[in-house]
Order: sequence, then structure tokens, then C-alpha cells
Amino acid sequence: MAISIKSEREIELMRHAGEVLAKTHQELAEYIKPGTTTWHINKIADEIIRSYSCIPSFLNYSGYPASVCISVNEEVVHGIPSKKNIIKDTDIVSIDAGVIWKGYHSDAARTYAMPAASKEALDLIKVTEESFFEGIKYAKSGNFLNDICSAIDEYLSSRGYGIVRDLVGHGVGPTMHEEPMVPNYGVAGRGLRLREGMVLTIEPMINTGDWEIDTDMKTGWAHKTIDGGLSCQYEHQFVITKDGPVILTSQGEEGTY
Repeated sequence: MAISIKSEREIELMRHAGEVLAKTHQELAEYIKPGTTTWHINKIADEIIRSYSCIPSFLNYSGYPASVCISVNEEVVHGIPSKKNIIKDTDIVSIDAGVIWKGYHSDAARTYAMPAASKEALDLIKVTEESFFEGIKYAKSGNFLNDICSAIDEYLSSRGYGIVRDLVGHGVGPTMHEEPMVPNYGVAGRGLRLREGMVLTIEPMINTGDWEIDTDMKTGWAHKTIDGGLSCQYEHQFVITKDGPVILTSQGEEGTY
């Protein structure tokens, strides 16, 4: 398993890509509201990304037909935007997006609650985000990769949530998905040693019910919870530095980590 250690130049390119992606999420948020189609949200996202002279990472990636992934309620990830999919006031909506700047990628996801979303949904969003920050505490040079995975696992399992096992975080660089893979479960003290210059994502995908998921055969893309429970995704891309992890897709509202 070849792990790429990024140069300062590469990190700076991804830092810019990350800043553009953060702005994209921030600007897109006002359009994610009841009555809007996921197709319209995707159209706006594409326009925002291109306004910064960047390219959507996801468009045509392995044949994916849209600029962002929009997953609603029981959809875990890779939901395809549609004119038929109208956001309701009880929905939760996950936006997974990426941009390319001068050949380098950024990748980040957020889940948004609509005004009448249930307490169960709000709690799921909160704990998913919290689990990310439990994991990134261990993203330090010299630690093991599984130290991150184990911290997320322990935080969520103790609260009774289903941790999706079939989909994971990953390295990022001139390709969107690189080694190493970063699961949201595992045993601490195992896996590869983390090193300065690694650029990774942590992306908990968490269900209110069972962890098992299936692929929507109508589209071949969207993954859904098997039991129909809600699912949430939260993701940031970061670089490991001598002083610890630095989030490259930060929107400025994250706490300490």
C-alpha cells in the first residue's frame, strides 16, 4: 500500500481547493430548503464552484452524473439530484461535494436539518459531527491510523448508533480517493503510522438504526439504510502537520481539536 506524502506545493493547492469548497457549502446553504428540488441545489452548487474557476470533482467521476451528491433521509451517500426530489420540511439533507483546483481535489460533506426535522434527526446530526472531532484528535504524526477509527467507533457505539462499514474516509490528492482508507471503526494501536504531510478525510456515515446499507438498483449509485432509518454524513479534509491536524475545508465554525 503506497501512501503519498504531500509536498508544500501540493498542500497549498489543496488548501485553496478546500477554501473554495468551504465557500461553496456556505453559499449553498441558503438554497437547501423545503420546496426546492435536489436538481436545483445541484445546479446552484455547480455554478458556485465554477464561479471560483474550479471544477466539480464528482461530475463524471466513474460516471456519476451530477456535480454534488445529495442524499435525503435514509439515503447514506451518492444520492443523485433529481427534479422529482422535492425537499420536505421534515427532511435531513446531506451534501457531499468536492472541487478540483489545478489538478488537486478537496472533499467535504455536511448534513442540514429542515425546519420540522425530528429530535431524532437533530440528535443524529449532532452526534455525527461530534464523532468527527473525537476522531481527528488522534490524527497526529506517530499515532496509528486505527487510533482515529477506534475513537469514532467508541463514541458512536456507546450511544447506540449504527456505523456504516461499507463506506470510509480516504486519502486525497491529484486523485479524489487515495490510500489509506479511513474506516469509522477499528481497534486502536493498529494500522499504519500517521506521518506529517498526509492529507486525509474523516467522514463518519451514521445511521439511527442498523449499520447495514444497500445500493438503490434504480440508479446504481445511492446507498440507503436497509431498515429505512435516517443516515447522516459529516466530512472534512485535513493535513497532518508537525503541530497536529489542520482542516483544509474549514468553514470557520469548528471547535478545537
